[in-house]
Amino acid sequence: MTPETFRKLSAALPFWVSLGFLPLITAAAHWGGWWLLAMPVYGWGVFTLMDFLTGLNEDNADVETPLSDLFWYRAITLIWFPVQFVVIFGALWWVSVTDHLHWFEVLALFFGVGVMSGVIGIVYSHELLHQRTRLERWLGDLLLASVLYSHFRSEHLLVHHSWVGTPRDPVTARLGEGFQAYFWRVLRDCPPSAWRAEAAMLARRGLPAWHGRNPFWRYAALQGGFLALAFWIGGWAGLGLFVWQAFIAIWQLELTNYIEHYGLTRRHLGDGRYEPVRPHHSWNAAHRASNWLMINLQRHSDHHYKPERRFPLLQTYTEDEAPQLPYGYPALTTLAMIPPLWRRFMNPRVRAWRRRFYPDIEDWSDYDAHATPLPRGAA
Repeated sequence: MTPETFRKLSAALPFWVSLGFLPLITAAAHWGGWWLLAMPVYGWGVFTLMDFLTGLNEDNADVETPLSDLFWYRAITLIWFPVQFVVIFGALWWVSVTDHLHWFEVLALFFGVGVMSGVIGIVYSHELLHQRTRLERWLGDLLLASVLYSHFRSEHLLVHHSWVGTPRDPVTARLGEGFQAYFWRVLRDCPPSAWRAEAAMLARRGLPAWHGRNPFWRYAALQGGFLALAFWIGGWAGLGLFVWQAFIAIWQLELTNYIEHYGLTRRHLGDGRYEPVRPHHSWNAAHRASNWLMINLQRHSDHHYKPERRFPLLQTYTEDEAPQLPYGYPALTTLAMIPPLWRRFMNPRVRAWRRRFYPDIEDWSDYDAHATPLPRGAA
Protein backbone atom coordinates (compact mmCIF):
# COMPACT_ATOMS: atom_id res chain seq x y z
CA MET A 1 0.00 0.00 0.00
CA THR A 2 1.43 3.35 -1.05
CA PRO A 3 1.65 6.22 1.45
CA GLU A 4 -0.98 8.11 -0.54
CA THR A 5 -3.40 5.15 -0.48
CA PHE A 6 -2.81 4.75 3.25
CA ARG A 7 -3.57 8.44 3.78
CA LYS A 8 -6.84 8.19 1.89
CA LEU A 9 -7.84 5.02 3.73
CA SER A 10 -7.02 6.55 7.12
CA ALA A 11 -9.14 9.61 6.36
CA ALA A 12 -12.13 7.45 5.38
CA LEU A 13 -11.78 4.82 8.11
CA PRO A 14 -13.84 6.62 10.82
CA PHE A 15 -16.88 6.32 8.53
CA TRP A 16 -16.57 2.53 8.76
CA VAL A 17 -17.69 2.49 12.41
CA SER A 18 -20.96 0.94 11.24
CA LEU A 19 -19.13 -2.40 11.11
CA GLY A 20 -19.09 -2.26 14.91
CA PHE A 21 -22.66 -3.57 14.83
CA LEU A 22 -21.53 -6.94 13.45
CA PRO A 23 -19.68 -8.39 16.49
CA LEU A 24 -22.42 -7.02 18.77
CA ILE A 25 -25.19 -8.76 16.81
CA THR A 26 -23.13 -11.95 16.72
CA ALA A 27 -22.63 -11.85 20.49
CA ALA A 28 -26.31 -11.13 21.10
CA ALA A 29 -27.37 -14.05 18.88
CA HIS A 30 -25.00 -16.46 20.64
CA TRP A 31 -25.41 -15.42 24.26
CA GLY A 32 -28.61 -13.35 24.51
CA GLY A 33 -29.12 -11.71 27.89
CA TRP A 34 -27.53 -8.33 28.41
CA TRP A 35 -25.81 -8.58 25.04
CA LEU A 36 -29.18 -7.84 23.46
CA LEU A 37 -28.87 -4.25 24.67
CA ALA A 38 -25.55 -3.78 22.88
CA MET A 39 -26.91 -2.71 19.47
CA PRO A 40 -29.20 0.12 20.64
CA VAL A 41 -26.60 1.21 23.22
CA TYR A 42 -23.96 1.33 20.48
CA GLY A 43 -26.24 3.19 18.05
CA TRP A 44 -27.53 5.76 20.56
CA GLY A 45 -25.52 5.85 23.77
CA VAL A 46 -21.96 5.28 22.60
CA PHE A 47 -22.12 7.85 19.84
CA THR A 48 -23.85 10.41 22.03
CA LEU A 49 -20.97 10.04 24.49
CA MET A 50 -18.44 10.17 21.68
CA ASP A 51 -20.01 13.38 20.39
CA PHE A 52 -19.28 15.00 23.74
CA LEU A 53 -15.72 13.66 23.72
CA THR A 54 -14.82 14.43 20.09
CA GLY A 55 -16.72 17.71 19.72
CA LEU A 56 -17.61 19.39 16.45
CA ASN A 57 -16.00 18.99 13.07
CA GLU A 58 -16.36 22.31 11.28
CA ASP A 59 -13.81 21.57 8.55
CA ASN A 60 -15.07 21.47 4.98
CA ALA A 61 -13.63 19.28 2.25
CA ASP A 62 -12.80 20.65 -1.18
CA VAL A 63 -15.99 20.17 -3.21
CA GLU A 64 -13.86 19.72 -6.35
CA THR A 65 -12.22 16.57 -4.96
CA PRO A 66 -12.17 13.99 -7.79
CA LEU A 67 -14.27 10.86 -7.48
CA SER A 68 -11.14 8.69 -7.56
CA ASP A 69 -10.07 10.18 -4.23
CA LEU A 70 -13.33 9.09 -2.59
CA PHE A 71 -12.94 5.34 -3.17
CA TRP A 72 -12.57 4.35 0.49
CA TYR A 73 -15.51 6.53 1.49
CA ARG A 74 -17.74 5.02 -1.19
CA ALA A 75 -16.59 1.48 -0.43
CA ILE A 76 -18.47 1.20 2.87
CA THR A 77 -21.75 2.07 1.15
CA LEU A 78 -21.05 -0.35 -1.69
CA ILE A 79 -20.41 -3.35 0.56
CA TRP A 80 -23.23 -2.68 2.99
CA PHE A 81 -26.05 -4.49 1.18
CA PRO A 82 -24.32 -7.90 1.25
CA VAL A 83 -23.34 -7.23 4.87
CA GLN A 84 -26.91 -6.38 5.85
CA PHE A 85 -28.31 -9.29 3.82
CA VAL A 86 -26.10 -11.76 5.69
CA VAL A 87 -26.98 -10.22 9.07
CA ILE A 88 -30.75 -10.26 8.55
CA PHE A 89 -31.09 -13.66 6.96
CA GLY A 90 -28.24 -15.20 8.92
CA ALA A 91 -30.02 -14.18 12.13
CA LEU A 92 -33.29 -15.65 10.81
CA TRP A 93 -31.54 -18.93 10.04
CA TRP A 94 -29.80 -18.94 13.43
CA VAL A 95 -32.97 -18.55 15.49
CA SER A 96 -34.72 -21.19 13.35
CA VAL A 97 -32.06 -23.86 14.09
CA THR A 98 -31.29 -22.99 17.74
CA ASP A 99 -33.52 -22.78 20.78
CA HIS A 100 -31.33 -21.18 23.47
CA LEU A 101 -33.01 -17.75 23.23
CA HIS A 102 -36.38 -17.06 24.84
CA TRP A 103 -39.06 -15.58 22.57
CA PHE A 104 -38.57 -12.12 24.04
CA GLU A 105 -34.83 -12.40 23.45
CA VAL A 106 -35.50 -13.23 19.81
CA LEU A 107 -37.68 -10.13 19.52
CA ALA A 108 -34.94 -8.07 21.17
CA LEU A 109 -32.35 -9.52 18.79
CA PHE A 110 -34.36 -8.44 15.75
CA PHE A 111 -35.05 -5.09 17.37
CA GLY A 112 -31.27 -4.64 17.34
CA VAL A 113 -31.07 -5.85 13.74
CA GLY A 114 -33.70 -3.24 12.86
CA VAL A 115 -31.70 -0.52 14.61
CA MET A 116 -28.75 -1.46 12.41
CA SER A 117 -30.76 -1.65 9.18
CA GLY A 118 -32.40 1.69 9.99
CA VAL A 119 -29.55 3.75 11.43
CA ILE A 120 -27.08 2.38 8.86
CA GLY A 121 -28.87 0.59 6.02
CA ILE A 122 -31.44 3.24 5.13
CA VAL A 123 -28.93 6.05 5.60
CA TYR A 124 -26.56 4.30 3.18
CA SER A 125 -29.42 3.66 0.76
CA HIS A 126 -30.18 7.39 0.89
CA GLU A 127 -26.62 8.14 -0.21
CA LEU A 128 -26.76 5.51 -2.95
CA LEU A 129 -30.10 6.48 -4.46
CA HIS A 130 -28.84 10.03 -4.99
CA GLN A 131 -26.03 8.79 -7.25
CA ARG A 132 -26.10 8.35 -11.00
CA THR A 133 -24.41 4.97 -11.41
CA ARG A 134 -26.64 1.99 -12.06
CA LEU A 135 -24.82 -0.13 -9.43
CA GLU A 136 -25.30 2.38 -6.65
CA ARG A 137 -28.97 2.91 -7.41
CA TRP A 138 -29.59 -0.83 -7.48
CA LEU A 139 -27.80 -1.28 -4.16
CA GLY A 140 -29.95 1.52 -2.73
CA ASP A 141 -33.09 -0.23 -3.98
CA LEU A 142 -32.00 -3.53 -2.47
CA LEU A 143 -31.32 -1.95 0.92
CA LEU A 144 -34.73 -0.27 0.96
CA ALA A 145 -36.47 -3.47 -0.11
CA SER A 146 -34.78 -5.33 2.75
CA VAL A 147 -36.74 -3.10 5.17
CA LEU A 148 -39.96 -3.01 3.06
CA TYR A 149 -39.64 0.73 2.38
CA SER A 150 -38.93 0.85 -1.34
CA HIS A 151 -41.29 3.74 -2.04
CA PHE A 152 -38.91 5.95 -0.04
CA ARG A 153 -36.78 6.33 -3.17
CA SER A 154 -39.63 7.86 -5.18
CA GLU A 155 -40.97 9.94 -2.32
CA HIS A 156 -37.55 11.26 -1.37
CA LEU A 157 -36.28 12.16 -4.83
CA LEU A 158 -39.52 13.38 -6.42
CA VAL A 159 -41.47 14.82 -3.48
CA HIS A 160 -39.29 15.59 -0.47
CA HIS A 161 -36.48 17.38 -2.29
CA SER A 162 -38.95 19.40 -4.36
CA TRP A 163 -41.36 20.37 -1.60
CA VAL A 164 -39.33 20.29 1.64
CA GLY A 165 -40.44 22.99 4.07
CA THR A 166 -43.93 23.23 2.54
CA PRO A 167 -47.32 21.64 3.28
CA ARG A 168 -46.89 19.46 0.17
CA ASP A 169 -44.05 17.53 1.81
CA PRO A 170 -45.35 14.83 4.16
CA VAL A 171 -41.88 14.39 5.69
CA THR A 172 -41.47 17.97 6.93
CA ALA A 173 -42.51 17.86 10.60
CA ARG A 174 -44.81 20.72 11.52
CA LEU A 175 -44.22 22.99 14.49
CA GLY A 176 -45.80 21.39 17.54
CA GLU A 177 -46.37 18.03 15.86
CA GLY A 178 -45.36 15.18 18.14
CA PHE A 179 -43.34 12.32 16.71
CA GLN A 180 -46.04 9.70 17.21
CA ALA A 181 -48.58 11.75 15.23
CA TYR A 182 -45.94 12.51 12.61
CA PHE A 183 -44.94 8.85 12.29
CA TRP A 184 -48.42 7.55 11.55
CA ARG A 185 -49.12 10.47 9.22
CA VAL A 186 -45.96 9.70 7.22
CA LEU A 187 -46.80 5.99 7.02
CA ARG A 188 -50.23 6.96 5.72
CA ASP A 189 -49.31 9.77 3.33
CA CYS A 190 -45.92 8.90 1.84
CA PRO A 191 -46.76 5.76 -0.22
CA PRO A 192 -49.65 7.43 -2.12
CA SER A 193 -47.57 10.59 -2.47
CA ALA A 194 -44.73 8.58 -4.02
CA TRP A 195 -47.18 6.77 -6.33
CA ARG A 196 -48.70 10.04 -7.54
CA ALA A 197 -45.22 11.45 -8.23
CA GLU A 198 -44.24 8.43 -10.34
CA ALA A 199 -47.62 8.45 -12.12
CA ALA A 200 -47.12 12.13 -12.97
CA MET A 201 -43.64 11.36 -14.35
CA LEU A 202 -45.10 8.65 -16.59
CA ALA A 203 -47.98 10.87 -17.68
CA ARG A 204 -45.51 13.48 -18.91
CA ARG A 205 -44.11 10.77 -21.18
CA GLY A 206 -47.58 9.79 -22.37
CA LEU A 207 -47.57 6.54 -20.38
CA PRO A 208 -50.21 5.16 -17.98
CA ALA A 209 -49.48 4.81 -14.27
CA TRP A 210 -49.46 1.00 -14.54
CA HIS A 211 -46.82 0.95 -17.27
CA GLY A 212 -43.88 -1.39 -16.75
CA ARG A 213 -41.52 1.56 -16.34
CA ASN A 214 -43.18 2.47 -13.07
CA PRO A 215 -40.57 1.54 -10.42
CA PHE A 216 -43.32 0.35 -8.09
CA TRP A 217 -43.29 -2.93 -10.02
CA ARG A 218 -39.59 -3.31 -9.14
CA TYR A 219 -40.31 -2.33 -5.55
CA ALA A 220 -43.02 -4.99 -5.27
CA ALA A 221 -40.83 -7.70 -6.82
CA LEU A 222 -37.84 -6.98 -4.57
CA GLN A 223 -39.89 -6.74 -1.38
CA GLY A 224 -41.86 -9.85 -2.32
CA GLY A 225 -38.61 -11.71 -2.91
CA PHE A 226 -37.27 -10.79 0.52
CA LEU A 227 -40.54 -11.75 2.21
CA ALA A 228 -40.51 -15.10 0.41
CA LEU A 229 -36.92 -15.75 1.46
CA ALA A 230 -37.74 -14.93 5.09
CA PHE A 231 -40.66 -17.37 4.99
CA TRP A 232 -38.53 -20.06 3.32
CA ILE A 233 -35.89 -19.76 6.06
CA GLY A 234 -38.10 -19.40 9.12
CA GLY A 235 -41.73 -20.02 8.20
CA TRP A 236 -44.37 -17.71 9.62
CA ALA A 237 -42.14 -16.87 12.58
CA GLY A 238 -39.32 -15.91 10.25
CA LEU A 239 -41.69 -13.78 8.20
CA GLY A 240 -42.91 -12.03 11.33
CA LEU A 241 -39.36 -11.35 12.55
CA PHE A 242 -38.37 -9.96 9.15
CA VAL A 243 -41.34 -7.57 9.23
CA TRP A 244 -40.49 -6.63 12.84
CA GLN A 245 -36.90 -5.61 11.98
CA ALA A 246 -38.23 -3.68 8.98
CA PHE A 247 -40.68 -1.78 11.19
CA ILE A 248 -37.90 -0.85 13.64
CA ALA A 249 -35.72 0.32 10.74
CA ILE A 250 -38.54 2.50 9.38
CA TRP A 251 -39.14 3.92 12.85
CA GLN A 252 -35.47 4.84 13.08
CA LEU A 253 -35.54 6.49 9.66
CA GLU A 254 -38.60 8.55 10.42
CA LEU A 255 -37.20 9.68 13.76
CA THR A 256 -34.32 11.11 11.77
CA ASN A 257 -36.61 12.66 9.16
CA TYR A 258 -38.67 14.22 11.95
CA ILE A 259 -35.62 16.00 13.36
CA GLU A 260 -34.11 17.18 10.08
CA HIS A 261 -36.72 19.83 9.21
CA TYR A 262 -38.81 20.18 12.35
CA GLY A 263 -40.74 23.47 12.24
CA LEU A 264 -38.77 24.92 9.31
CA THR A 265 -40.64 26.40 6.36
CA ARG A 266 -39.85 28.07 3.06
CA ARG A 267 -41.28 31.47 2.26
CA HIS A 268 -44.52 31.27 0.29
CA LEU A 269 -44.33 33.49 -2.82
CA GLY A 270 -47.98 33.16 -3.84
CA ASP A 271 -49.79 31.02 -6.44
CA GLY A 272 -48.46 27.83 -4.87
CA ARG A 273 -44.81 28.86 -5.37
CA TYR A 274 -42.09 28.81 -2.71
CA GLU A 275 -38.62 30.27 -2.47
CA PRO A 276 -35.71 28.02 -3.54
CA VAL A 277 -34.26 25.62 -0.97
CA ARG A 278 -31.38 27.13 0.96
CA PRO A 279 -29.16 25.84 3.80
CA HIS A 280 -31.34 27.49 6.44
CA HIS A 281 -34.27 25.19 5.56
CA SER A 282 -32.67 22.18 7.28
CA TRP A 283 -31.20 21.68 10.74
CA ASN A 284 -27.42 21.35 10.64
CA ALA A 285 -25.29 19.34 13.10
CA ALA A 286 -21.49 19.27 12.98
CA HIS A 287 -21.01 16.62 15.69
CA ARG A 288 -18.03 14.56 14.69
CA ALA A 289 -18.79 11.04 15.95
CA SER A 290 -22.45 10.81 14.97
CA ASN A 291 -21.53 12.13 11.52
CA TRP A 292 -19.07 9.24 11.27
CA LEU A 293 -21.88 6.82 12.08
CA MET A 294 -24.40 8.39 9.70
CA ILE A 295 -21.95 9.37 6.93
CA ASN A 296 -22.45 13.12 7.32
CA LEU A 297 -26.25 12.97 7.10
CA GLN A 298 -26.32 15.61 9.85
CA ARG A 299 -24.79 18.05 7.38
CA HIS A 300 -28.32 18.08 6.09
CA SER A 301 -28.39 21.77 5.26
CA ASP A 302 -25.85 21.20 2.50
CA HIS A 303 -27.46 17.98 1.33
CA HIS A 304 -30.69 19.81 0.49
CA TYR A 305 -28.83 22.77 -0.94
CA LYS A 306 -26.65 20.54 -3.15
CA PRO A 307 -28.28 17.07 -3.30
CA GLU A 308 -25.77 15.76 -5.83
CA ARG A 309 -22.82 16.06 -3.42
CA ARG A 310 -21.42 12.80 -2.10
CA PHE A 311 -21.27 12.51 1.65
CA PRO A 312 -17.51 13.16 2.15
CA LEU A 313 -17.88 16.53 0.41
CA LEU A 314 -20.93 17.81 2.27
CA GLN A 315 -20.27 21.18 3.86
CA THR A 316 -21.15 22.41 7.32
CA TYR A 317 -22.45 25.92 8.06
CA THR A 318 -22.28 28.60 10.70
CA GLU A 319 -25.23 29.81 12.78
CA ASP A 320 -25.60 32.77 10.43
CA GLU A 321 -26.11 30.42 7.49
CA ALA A 322 -28.17 27.53 8.90
CA PRO A 323 -29.89 26.58 12.16
CA GLN A 324 -27.73 24.43 14.42
CA LEU A 325 -28.76 21.41 16.48
CA PRO A 326 -27.14 21.40 19.93
CA TYR A 327 -26.72 17.61 19.90
CA GLY A 328 -26.34 14.90 17.29
CA TYR A 329 -29.14 12.71 16.00
CA PRO A 330 -28.56 9.79 18.43
CA ALA A 331 -29.33 12.04 21.42
CA LEU A 332 -32.15 13.97 19.77
CA THR A 333 -34.02 10.92 18.47
CA THR A 334 -34.33 9.80 22.08
CA LEU A 335 -35.71 13.20 23.09
CA ALA A 336 -38.11 13.21 20.11
CA MET A 337 -39.87 10.17 21.54
CA ILE A 338 -41.16 12.36 24.40
CA PRO A 339 -43.21 15.10 22.67
CA PRO A 340 -43.66 17.49 25.64
CA LEU A 341 -39.91 17.55 26.30
CA TRP A 342 -39.17 17.82 22.59
CA ARG A 343 -41.48 20.82 22.16
CA ARG A 344 -40.05 22.53 25.21
CA PHE A 345 -36.54 21.97 23.84
CA MET A 346 -37.06 22.72 20.13
CA ASN A 347 -39.95 25.16 19.77
CA PRO A 348 -37.97 28.12 21.16
CA ARG A 349 -35.23 27.28 18.67
CA VAL A 350 -37.74 27.31 15.81
CA ARG A 351 -38.98 30.73 16.92
CA ALA A 352 -35.40 31.99 17.11
CA TRP A 353 -34.88 30.68 13.57
CA ARG A 354 -37.90 32.65 12.41
CA ARG A 355 -36.59 35.84 13.96
CA ARG A 356 -33.13 35.33 12.46
CA PHE A 357 -34.03 34.36 8.90
CA TYR A 358 -37.47 35.92 8.42
CA PRO A 359 -37.58 39.05 10.60
CA ASP A 360 -40.07 40.66 8.20
CA ILE A 361 -42.76 38.02 8.80
CA GLU A 362 -44.80 38.98 11.83
CA ASP A 363 -47.83 36.78 11.24
CA TRP A 364 -47.01 33.08 10.96
CA SER A 365 -50.62 31.92 11.18
CA ASP A 366 -50.77 30.83 7.52
CA TYR A 367 -47.61 28.76 7.95
CA ASP A 368 -48.79 27.30 11.24
CA ALA A 369 -52.24 26.48 9.84
CA HIS A 370 -50.83 23.17 8.66
CA ALA A 371 -49.20 22.39 11.98
CA THR A 372 -50.62 20.19 14.69
CA PRO A 373 -52.10 22.45 17.40
CA LEU A 374 -50.04 22.74 20.55
CA PRO A 375 -51.60 21.43 23.75
CA ARG A 376 -52.48 24.08 26.29
CA GLY A 377 -49.45 25.30 28.23
CA ALA A 378 -46.89 23.85 25.80
CA ALA A 379 -43.81 25.89 24.93
